[in-house]
Amino acid sequence: MTAPSFRAPQVDVDGLRARVEAALPALRTDLEDLVRIPSVSAAAFDRAHLEASAARVADLLRGAGFDDVEVLSVDVPAGPGSEGAVDGVVRGAPAVVARRPAPDGAPTVLLYAHHDVQPPGDPALWDTPAFEPVERDGRLYGRGAADDKAGIAVHLAALRALGDDLPVGVTVFVEGEEDIGSPTFEAFLAAHRDRLAADVIVVADSTNWRVGEPALTSSLRGLVDGVVEVRTLDHAIHSGMYGGAVVDAMTATLRLLAGLWDDDGDVAVPGLVSGEADDLGYSDDALRADAGVLDGVALVGTGSPETRLWTRPAITVTGIDAPSVATASNTLLPAVRAKFTMRIAPGQDPAQAFAALEKHLLAAAPWGAHVTVTLGEAGHPWAGDLGNDVYDTARWALEQAWGRAPVHMGVGGSIPFIAALGEVYPDATVLVTGVEDPDTRAHGTNESLHLAEFARACVAETLLLAALGGR
Repeated sequence: MTAPSFRAPQVDVDGLRARVEAALPALRTDLEDLVRIPSVSAAAFDRAHLEASAARVADLLRGAGFDDVEVLSVDVPAGPGSEGAVDGVVRGAPAVVARRPAPDGAPTVLLYAHHDVQPPGDPALWDTPAFEPVERDGRLYGRGAADDKAGIAVHLAALRALGDDLPVGVTVFVEGEEDIGSPTFEAFLAAHRDRLAADVIVVADSTNWRVGEPALTSSLRGLVDGVVEVRTLDHAIHSGMYGGAVVDAMTATLRLLAGLWDDDGDVAVPGLVSGEADDLGYSDDALRADAGVLDGVALVGTGSPETRLWTRPAITVTGIDAPSVATASNTLLPAVRAKFTMRIAPGQDPAQAFAALEKHLLAAAPWGAHVTVTLGEAGHPWAGDLGNDVYDTARWALEQAWGRAPVHMGVGGSIPFIAALGEVYPDATVLVTGVEDPDTRAHGTNESLHLAEFARACVAETLLLAALGGR
């Protein structure tokens, strides 16, 4: 809720809305061009696409009036679970940094988005090609159309609409590795601390409550991922000759992983932080519909949907190295590797969370199987301080754009670097906004952007920048 003492900014709302609307056709073209670049940051994919995407973003920012534009990266030493390391080094993905200095006495705003995307997955599961944007029923479909190339486009919309009238200093930071956990972000921040310094940080990489109902993100879960390896034999053996007396690694792995949850579906790992979320009236039926849960399949966990999704831990097994059904033979496997992702609640330290999970898995090793757990990426959770003038201004801007006050909502996903930004710039206010909605399917097949919501987000950010500059 906006503070009673808050005074609405003296901003030409209708005039700025008209400027944004005039800019939308060209902006739509630029967004579609970005979606066509398959800028997957995962190590197994071609880095050249990331470089092309960064170059295109840099060109767009130059076209928006920025003279100081650079494509930068920082390399870091590889850790035990680092993916894509070469000769012990993790090469940083290309990030774009563009700057326009603040007028005298005006604040500086850092506008964040990311140009990398998740792998598209099985092409057969997409209704249209993942990297060919297609409009259907008021939504733009394509990988990255919402997460997070729309975030880039929202920033561009505000910059183009304000043009030479931009009343604040702006630094645009578009990174290229958010979808793999931002492994070099802290090193990048250390190397470019002064260049990225700001009074207000706008992270355009989140979601709204529903179509037509805006939101400000109040909290994010943290992230810990890694690999568990289970070994039972020194070589593969005949399943008929030895099955029934000798345990194979696949059976042991399935038994081990099943112990990560209790009978209700709550995470069963001792030592993890859990909290309670505000009740916003999100029903089980709404959750089922938003997630596309099949009839007859139960939801898991206890507590309100908000609590389960935002303030409690969750563990997902995201991959298993094992023969496919088509190539499987009648053998007992000697070793199996499984990749996991653990979302951790606000207030949880990632290192402590990993230690708790590792302890649990080692203690639960079935039939004496040899178990090793390797940490991959880790990121801190975040909880925002919603009680200041910047948040009041953001609430005002969202209400002007949508015609209704925003919801304050947690998000179960992770943006690993936000906590690091808060540590390096403790006096800056971080606003987490976005263009997604429950039907966006970020990270999934048929990802899409609701175009009317996108237009409203463009108006809201334009009004926010104008208001922060006192226009």
